[in-house]
Amino acid sequence: MSLNVAVQMDPLDAINIAGDSTFALMLSAQARGHRLFHYAPEDLNYSGGRVWTKAHPVTVQRVTSNHFAFAEPVKLDLGDEADVILMRQDPPFDLGYITATHLLERIAHKTLVVNDPANVRNAPEKVFVLDYAQFMPPTLITRSVDEAREFLAEHGAIVVKPLHGNGGKAIFKIDSDGANLSSLIEVFNTAYREPHMVQAFLPSVAAGDKRIVLVDGEVAGAVNRVPGEGEIRSNLAVGGTAAKTELTAREQEICDVLGPELKKRGLLFVGIDVIGGEWLTEINVTSPTGIVAIDKFNGTDTGAMIWAAIERRVANRSA
Repeated sequence: MSLNVAVQMDPLDAINIAGDSTFALMLSAQARGHRLFHYAPEDLNYSGGRVWTKAHPVTVQRVTSNHFAFAEPVKLDLGDEADVILMRQDPPFDLGYITATHLLERIAHKTLVVNDPANVRNAPEKVFVLDYAQFMPPTLITRSVDEAREFLAEHGAIVVKPLHGNGGKAIFKIDSDGANLSSLIEVFNTAYREPHMVQAFLPSVAAGDKRIVLVDGEVAGAVNRVPGEGEIRSNLAVGGTAAKTELTAREQEICDVLGPELKKRGLLFVGIDVIGGEWLTEINVTSPTGIVAIDKFNGTDTGAMIWAAIERRVANRSA
């Protein structure tokens, strides 16, 4: 099966090919004989029921500073000329992101979009996870300084973070004395119109924040991300280090509960974050990462697993 694969993502010249999951997926697709096209989400167009974009046919290779080659751009009808769309631009999960999901949803009956655009839109990382509160640490969603103070008094040290943040950005720990809590909420209320996420601080984060990747509802692997010196954030993008790991019984239970719902929603490539082997904090569906590190430690090929799942879905659509 040879597929036309349109990759909606950020500029290719800005990525770090050593760890970028989208690049790994592109390499895997190319190795399986699929044809790749690259475009940016802001290049989407709609008229008369059609969605199209100016896209560059592209080839990729794992060679630093020479990792991709564009052919002349083409006008690509995403409903009629693409078999698969990988929606892989990085957040923020803003109106531009949401608009792209609305446009792609209009052709999702003809072209497989990974992940399903309507369900990506309806499952923001830190909101969808609220459906599984039984696995979460104590959590408050608020813009209120008073509510945050009450939560702090109940739980001691807390973490405050943007509800639609990503990559470990703007995550703050407030100790039990509450110093700077009011100022921080004021800054967040100025910077963001939506509420913010406040959670009980988990000291076990010092041992790492585990990223578990699920492919079509099944566990593909995991990597432990350990915070750097003086940090509470473990994201690799902000200096965390990756380490080999296995799933705890509790983590497997979480995956067993989430897996069928992810599969049903068409959320084919998902990364969940678990602290201390038991506390679920996020369900990442917009542009999950981690497969390069997982494959490095485990000798696996998560990219191939993802493409096998995509190919099955495409075949089932045409059956």
